[in-house]
Amino acid sequence: MSHSLLIAFVMFATVMFFTPGPNNIMLLSSGLTYGFRPTIPHIMGITVGFAFMIGAVGLGLGTIFIAYPVLQTILKYAGVAYLVYLAAHIAMSEPPSADQDNSRGPMTFWGAAMFQWVNAKGWVMVIGTITAYAAIAAYPWNIAIQVGLSLLLGILSCTAWALFGTALRPVLTSRRAVRAFNIVMAVLLLASLYPVFMDA
Repeated sequence: MSHSLLIAFVMFATVMFFTPGPNNIMLLSSGLTYGFRPTIPHIMGITVGFAFMIGAVGLGLGTIFIAYPVLQTILKYAGVAYLVYLAAHIAMSEPPSADQDNSRGPMTFWGAAMFQWVNAKGWVMVIGTITAYAAIAAYPWNIAIQVGLSLLLGILSCTAWALFGTALRPVLTSRRAVRAFNIVMAVLLLASLYPVFMDA
């Protein structure tokens, strides 16, 4: 095992997991709007979904995208469309109350897991992980290490962002303040699409 490459991978993954992106912005908003406990399925969906994507691509699914580049384009624009939808959903979110229809709650486990496949930042992380750090160990142990570290860093970063949102609840107490905060989060989510269009 290449210990220097492993350290480099941990540094790369830490930066990518903890810096703002679609997942973290949505977790921040969900923590504020719904609280930490209802956001747990969202946290687990991101963590497991992303780790599964690394494993699937690393074990051979990536060859399909090499053979059929049009699939990457389809996923890219499907991701853009879904992020625009999520931004609108976040912008309209308000703190739930007893007399409010809460059918539009936080993202589910499966919704968060499936979102990883259309998350532009997620694909940057997967491609960087699989290609640049493949030599940390012999195949398939390199994939197992990458998946394991992604699970660990994913749960830590997702929990931190959701807790940060939850910690804002005593500060942003009025419906207007929560609505304004969520609109800002929606704008930041749309801004995260900038690299996608620059790459187009």
